[in-house]
Amino acid sequence: MLNETSPIDSRARVAIDLGAESCRVSLLRWRGDEPEISEVHRIPNAPVVRDGSHRWPLGHILAGLEEGLRKAAEVAGESIASIAVDGWAVDYVRMDEDGKPLYDPFCYRDERTIATKEKADVILPPSEAFERTGAQPLRINTLYQLLADDPDVLHARWICLPEYVLHWLGGPLIAEYTNATHTGLVDPKTGAWARGVLDALGLPIEAAPRIVAPGTRLGLLEGPLCDLPPYQQTELIAPACHDTASAIAGIPADLNTSAYICSGTWSLVGTLVAQPITTDAALAARYTNQGAATGGFCFHTNVNGMWLLKQCMETWSASGRTWTVPDLVLRASECTVPLTSINVDAEALLLAGNMPQKINEELNRAGHQPIPDISGNEPMFARVIFESLALRYAAALSDLQEMLGRKLDCVHVIGGASRNQLLAELATRHSGIPFDCGHPESSTIGNFAVQLAASQSEDRPLTRTAVRKWANNLCRTELQPCT
Repeated sequence: MLNETSPIDSRARVAIDLGAESCRVSLLRWRGDEPEISEVHRIPNAPVVRDGSHRWPLGHILAGLEEGLRKAAEVAGESIASIAVDGWAVDYVRMDEDGKPLYDPFCYRDERTIATKEKADVILPPSEAFERTGAQPLRINTLYQLLADDPDVLHARWICLPEYVLHWLGGPLIAEYTNATHTGLVDPKTGAWARGVLDALGLPIEAAPRIVAPGTRLGLLEGPLCDLPPYQQTELIAPACHDTASAIAGIPADLNTSAYICSGTWSLVGTLVAQPITTDAALAARYTNQGAATGGFCFHTNVNGMWLLKQCMETWSASGRTWTVPDLVLRASECTVPLTSINVDAEALLLAGNMPQKINEELNRAGHQPIPDISGNEPMFARVIFESLALRYAAALSDLQEMLGRKLDCVHVIGGASRNQLLAELATRHSGIPFDCGHPESSTIGNFAVQLAASQSEDRPLTRTAVRKWANNLCRTELQPCT
């Protein structure tokens, strides 16, 4: 007999997670009442430079996903009930009239938005943009990217990357709500496109896809994959398409009195709120309001993240100095250097290339002694990164408590850095708030939790209770490599 956390439909399910460093295909199966999640396929991902611009290799990503989906069918050997896709926000695909990409999509790190944001700020000042959309007016936002496109494609339809993958699999052109709120073009009061903002900036609303709620069922999978028996009745579901919203949906804890840090390439520090907070203090603290999977808003600030360490590791690897993250964490914990820190959000640190040199430049700027970038000193760089992130987390949490008017009793750390016990200890020390290390693959947990809740919702809005039930069950399993 099935218990309350056993699915009525116990067929397998697939979650696709698009990441700026890798994209993953995962498979959920049930062994009686117990869930089993395995990583079926992972492909490396990184922007490439073409014609002086940073782009995403869309063909490479899609080919890797198809390979992963074929592996999932082979491994499952049974009917697959649904596929859902989450990924990073703000980047999008411009399409022709047949729904085909006009070109490889731009990466949010491309510098083309520097000029367009300056122009847009004259028409729509940052304070007004924040008040009208709830989104922190960052130059990486879709809003400023759309303005940077060539005028001859301005009226071409566009769709964000996770939703494009769903479209590639046979789904309609849609903008899932949690992901749409990251564009800087959604009215948080109505949940619809902010037509006044679009009109003011000369962006045609006709080019934007329709907004749908998280958990929307989009119809059946189409295309060559349907020739495989497991995919002949597979449904496409829009989860919380933004990976952070999925990750937060994957936290089984009550977030009424606690905060979260989604730590990966970026660190998102915040909590859930019922209504958007668009005060001057929130704008100054660089907080943003993004749609949550089950109503309300993810109120958080963007902080640089493990990007800093990964970029350092790429530089060292190129000169034959190879390290793993666990080794660097262990050795960094043994460092006895005096406390030194940098501004992790400095503009130079958001860009790729020779990160150790950039960190030394920031140390100089902060009045600290640079670290010689020689073999053996790598853990010292790691310790500076962890100390700096911990101090930035503490400052963000202090701002958050002040804006909420209450104390936070815990911080749930999810994502890759949830394995970094040193960073958690440093952040606890600097903030005075206990840090709880959660599931490292919380976005996958949330993706599956929304799929399961949606499959039983009968087209009703998702509830936090329903999604938390599935998240609690799925968090008991580790993501296993498929054998």
